[in-house]
Amino acid sequence: MDTRPAAQDYIATLDLLRLAAALAVVLFHYFFRGAAADGFLREGYPLAAPFAIYGYLGVNLFFLISGFVIAWSAQNRSWEQFALARFVRLYPGFLLCMTITFAIVVLAGTPPFAASFVQYIANLSMFAPALGQPFMDGVYWSIVLELVFYGWVTLTLFTGLFRKRKLELIFIWLAISVLNEFFLGSGAARLLFITEFGPFFAAGVLVHHLHAHGRSLPAVLLLAAAFLVSCGTLFVTQRWMLDHYGVAVSTANLVVANVVMHAALIGAVLLRNRVRPSTLTLALGGLTYPLYLLHQNIGYLAINTATPLVGKWFAALGCVALMLSVSWAIWRTCERPAQRLLRIWLGHAVDAGLARFRRIHPWSQPAE
Repeated sequence: MDTRPAAQDYIATLDLLRLAAALAVVLFHYFFRGAAADGFLREGYPLAAPFAIYGYLGVNLFFLISGFVIAWSAQNRSWEQFALARFVRLYPGFLLCMTITFAIVVLAGTPPFAASFVQYIANLSMFAPALGQPFMDGVYWSIVLELVFYGWVTLTLFTGLFRKRKLELIFIWLAISVLNEFFLGSGAARLLFITEFGPFFAAGVLVHHLHAHGRSLPAVLLLAAAFLVSCGTLFVTQRWMLDHYGVAVSTANLVVANVVMHAALIGAVLLRNRVRPSTLTLALGGLTYPLYLLHQNIGYLAINTATPLVGKWFAALGCVALMLSVSWAIWRTCERPAQRLLRIWLGHAVDAGLARFRRIHPWSQPAE
């Protein structure tokens, strides 16, 4: 297997930032949420919980990073190349980790963890709730939002608007987010236009725009607007946590955390030449996706099983180490080879299919 560092167009600092975001979510689930309200863990961690509660913001940081990376990925690609690249990036790892989660929950699961074959089949689509089944693991909701974002980017690439009207589209997106989150409260709009988390995606896209095209007043103003709107949308989750857990991060600390997240992304881009790409940074970035997909339900089961034997702290910290190791092994031995094979096979199939379709329907040529 090729173990060379990633080639050009690779920012190692972003992979380190992605790992930090994934670990934040892991710590949130193990040391706060597990015992907070849903009874996933039999024992809690009151000493760590006041710090671990901030970990859910790792998802917001993921969306910031995703906005940057997706804008970068779309920059010099056609819509079909972009869509293929995103499918190859997400689906093999998702399929493998979802299957592992299903197998472990079926074999070792105890209430409140359960899984059925019907649920497994529905989760193959990545949109299980649309088929009347719950996600195999609770973290999958964020993958759905990523897919919706990819869909909009694909559409704007197809129409040519991504290159010609990117800033105007972001302005409209932010306006829709403000209208829905602060006035309408439509669940359908929240999903279709990702209005709760859209400002984070938009900020990432704008950071890339400034990185790729230099500073411009419209882009800087839009980035400031995206930050301000994202501060407001953070309160949506804050209210939910107060209702669900009886505790939430304070408003002032949320704003500070949001400043830190935006600064971390900008800093990772500005300091990109300070950390050389290597096999280590590539692996640390690569394992974050399996880690994110695998850690929650399997981790709860592992911690509950190990706690009577080694104590709750060794159980939780050992589970973090185990998840990191397993995630690296999955990325190294399964996910990367599967992505290579799928990229080759789908690339040939898509090229042939598109060529035939365009011969029959010349109107389908993407806008220049």
